[in-house]
Amino acid sequence: MKIQDSVALVTGANRGLGLAFARALLERGARKVYATSRDPASVTLPGVVPLALDVTRPEQVAAAAREAGDVTLLVNNAGVARPGGFLVEDSEDTLRWHLETNLIGMLRMSRAFAPVLAAHGGGALLNVLSIVSWMNSGQLAAYAASKSAAWSLTNALRHELAAQKTQVTALHMAFVDTDLTRGFDVPKSTPEQIVARALDGLEAGLTEVLADETTRQVKQGLAAAPAAPVAVAA
Repeated sequence: MKIQDSVALVTGANRGLGLAFARALLERGARKVYATSRDPASVTLPGVVPLALDVTRPEQVAAAAREAGDVTLLVNNAGVARPGGFLVEDSEDTLRWHLETNLIGMLRMSRAFAPVLAAHGGGALLNVLSIVSWMNSGQLAAYAASKSAAWSLTNALRHELAAQKTQVTALHMAFVDTDLTRGFDVPKSTPEQIVARALDGLEAGLTEVLADETTRQVKQGLAAAPAAPVAVAA
């Protein structure tokens, strides 16, 4: 997938990683960038086309697909996060809240725009996931579960969209310096670093982009052969 002369749509593009995606796409020569937000007035980046979109509202997703019928690259970036474990009182409601945006919202966008991408030769789908797609410490339990499910969705979409020649790329990364991670005192990448690696990987045709060293180490650890079982005398 080449960025030059593409038409991109980025969900959640008014701040953080989404804003960095919109800016980088323009800098790399995208012909048009739709920047979506629940409040399009909050999209202030010059050169983009603001678009009202709440991915939890099916009618707005359908309207976006009609209005942005020239899209060749969909960046599913919109996401929510809230700390907490699974054993607290409101964990079921919290899980539903995460899944509605991080999983079902991604599915809605992918379904709505799959025919749009097909009409323009296939194009590409970039899904913003996380290192917690593969691990869950309980600190962000529902968020991690939603990203695991979104990773599974992304892998399924890659197979389902192969016939129409749509490239599907998953982006995984550890902490990024955005509003979502403001309360975490941990090392963080900048949004610009993550976006640059994501778009490089997209243009290289990668199915997964591991955008920082921590993520690469975790994925390598998951891929390592398990230790041989140890016999214990009775």
